[in-house]
Amino acid sequence: MMVNYWLAKQEPSGPRGYNFEQLKKDKTTVWDGVHNNLALKHMREMKSGDLILFYHTGVERQAVGIMQVTSKPYSNPKEDVERFIVVDVKYKKTLKRPVTLTEIKNNKKFKDWELVRISRLSVMPVPKLIWDEIIKISQG
Repeated sequence: MMVNYWLAKQEPSGPRGYNFEQLKKDKTTVWDGVHNNLALKHMREMKSGDLILFYHTGVERQAVGIMQVTSKPYSNPKEDVERFIVVDVKYKKTLKRPVTLTEIKNNKKFKDWELVRISRLSVMPVPKLIWDEIIKISQG
């Protein structure tokens, strides 16, 4: 089975704030609250076993850890609109050091990636070469 790679953004503070340390404590969570059509399209392509970079938005703007998809996408039970979906995820590992948006923007390898081009998108695919580069950068 081939693993796909993703990035999902979350604001660590604020009214719906959730951060990677909380996921580490909780061990699992439901990834919800996504309403953008393109982000939902990406979520519909997720499958159990896929890996997701957990990205803190807001002041931090950095990839901080990895989580793993543990379910197929399903309709959000907390929403009345059927197209709003969720996936179950679990904590996988903390990056050795966070990789900042500034580092990503300053690296030519990332110039065509959605994180740089479509900054508001909350869920996006991560090509394997980009995933590997982020992991390499995080190693220090």
